[in-house]
Amino acid sequence: IEPSGGVARHRRIDLGRNAPVSTEITGYAVSALLYLHSRTGLPEYREAALHSAQFLVETAWDHRSSTFPFEIDAPFAYFFDVGIIIRGLLSAWRATSNEDFRKRAVEAGFSLAFDFLGEGVYHPIIELPEKTAVPYEKRWAREPGCFQLKSALAWYDLGDEYAEKLFERFFDWSLTVHEQFLPGSEDREKVMDRLHAYCYFLEGLLAKPSDPRAIEAMRVGLPKATALHRQIATVFERSDVGAQLLRVRLAAGHLGMTPLDEQAAQEEATRVESFFEDENGFLFGRKGTTPLPYSNPVSTAFCLQALEMWEDHRAGKYSFDLTQLI
Repeated sequence: IEPSGGVARHRRIDLGRNAPVSTEITGYAVSALLYLHSRTGLPEYREAALHSAQFLVETAWDHRSSTFPFEIDAPFAYFFDVGIIIRGLLSAWRATSNEDFRKRAVEAGFSLAFDFLGEGVYHPIIELPEKTAVPYEKRWAREPGCFQLKSALAWYDLGDEYAEKLFERFFDWSLTVHEQFLPGSEDREKVMDRLHAYCYFLEGLLAKPSDPRAIEAMRVGLPKATALHRQIATVFERSDVGAQLLRVRLAAGHLGMTPLDEQAAQEEATRVESFFEDENGFLFGRKGTTPLPYSNPVSTAFCLQALEMWEDHRAGKYSFDLTQLI
């Protein structure tokens, strides 16, 4: 976390240098720090989270465009980023009842609903201040896809009638396209990246645990993602993918969406733990046996939460709410 409250996209361990501040990663950090506060009671986590939330409300918000650019004063905004930031601000609001956090979250919710709206899809990236769609590319983050369902959880979290309808429509659409998302490439490294994105779709399904369509998508999608992860991990593995699979597996199992595969969960927990470095948190990934020289705040948050959920499950005290999902 920078003194401003903004959070860097990642840290180059080998160079000892942070990447620029990212509004999306700052949103993730708010959620993660408040989750850690709920687990430990340590006030420094709460203080850091609220400092970052204030940064989002006061500094990161682009008043001219009424949205969150992906970096301060950047000429682009991402649908996915805005949704993640909304969820972080709502976490801060629930922790404090500070209406400034919810007000900005609602304003960003309007941006999510209208600024990115296309013909039957939501554009992944728009150019500011004109708010025109950036041409799509054959890369998962640069074209519409089922992964956007994680960001659409922002509407679900806002909880008002209109926002819930927006989420319902997006949920319906994502179910019509998710089966085409994987593998999506013949390059195994790109497939691992797409697995990270597909897990966002699986996370979004957790909002509808009793919907037969969500149950079927989970029962098809989770094993498919698990198999691809196992196949590719010896060549290239991202720590966040194992953590995401473990979180979804545990949540879906406890919600009754799919039987909980204890053996798969144990394997994922072991793989996640293998990325831990005391000084640098959890490493982003490795190629073969060679660690990549990055430490990513989001990967670290996902790994921490996944292992906490696993330990709770093993101890017979599992309690997890979707609003806690980082």
